[in-house]
Amino acid sequence: MHIKEELARKEYHMALTINTNLSSMLVQSNLSKATTSLNLAIERMTTGYKINHASDNAAGYSIARNWEAQLGSLDVAADNAATGADMLSTLEDHYALISTHVQRVRDLTEQAANGTYGTQSLTAIRSEINARLEEIDRIAANCEFSGQYMMDGSLKDIALQVGTDGNPTKSQIVLKDELFAKGDVESLFGADRDTIATKCAGLKTGTSASDMLATIDEVINTISGRITTLGAAQNRIESAIKSIGVQSENITSSLSTLRDADVATESSNYIKAQILQQASATLLATANQTPSIALNLL
Repeated sequence: MHIKEELARKEYHMALTINTNLSSMLVQSNLSKATTSLNLAIERMTTGYKINHASDNAAGYSIARNWEAQLGSLDVAADNAATGADMLSTLEDHYALISTHVQRVRDLTEQAANGTYGTQSLTAIRSEINARLEEIDRIAANCEFSGQYMMDGSLKDIALQVGTDGNPTKSQIVLKDELFAKGDVESLFGADRDTIATKCAGLKTGTSASDMLATIDEVINTISGRITTLGAAQNRIESAIKSIGVQSENITSSLSTLRDADVATESSNYIKAQILQQASATLLATANQTPSIALNLL
C-alpha cells in the first residue's frame, strides 16, 4: 500500500451529527471575529483615533488623557501671557499719546521763549499748553485694562501664570509695580498744571525758558525710559508665548502619534474584515445545512 493511501485511510473523520453542529459553531466564531474587526475599523475611521476606549490600549489611553490635560493647561497659560502682553501694549499706547502731548508742550515752550510774542499770543500759547496738560491727566486717569487702572499708582506687582509647573519661579512672570507708576502731570513734572502752563508760556518770571525746556526734556526721558521698560517686559512675555507654543506643538505631535488612526491601515483592515464577514456569512448558511444531510441516511 502506498504511503498516501495509508495516510488517507488514517485521516481523521468528523462525525456527522444532528445535535451538535461543530462546523456552524466554528463559522459563527469566525463571523463574530470578522464583525468585531469590521466595527473596530469603522469606529477608528469615523473618529480618526485608534484609541477610543481604555480597552483599546490602557496605558496609551491614560497617557493620552494626561497629555490632553497638559495641552489644556498650556492653552490657558498662552491666553494668560497674551492677556499680559495686551495689558502692557495698552499701557505703552497711552504713554505714546502722553509723549505726543509733552512734545507739543515743549514746542510751544520753545516758541514762547522766542521773545517776539506779546501778552495776547503768550496767553493763547498758555491756553493750548494747559489743554495739552489736561489731556495728559485725562489719559492717565482713564488708562485702564480689564478694570485695572495702570497710571494712578494703585497697581502692585502682577504675576502672570504662564506655565503649568507649580514652582512660581518657573511658571510665573512678575510685572513689577514700577511699570504702573503714576502718569499724571503733577507726577511727571513735579508741579500742578496751572503752574507749568504759566511758566512754559513765559508769563511768569523766575524760571527761565531753558530751565523749563530742561524740565520737559527730563519728562520726555522719563516717559521714554518707562516705554523701554515696558518693551523689555513685553519681550519676555513674547518669549514665554513662543516657549508655550513649542511645548504645545511637541505634545500635540506625540499625542497624534499615540492616538491618531492610520486611515490607510484602517481602510485595509476594513476591507479585509468585510470580506471575511461576507465569506463567513455565506459559509454559515452552508454549515447550517450540514445536519440535514443526516436525513439522507435514514
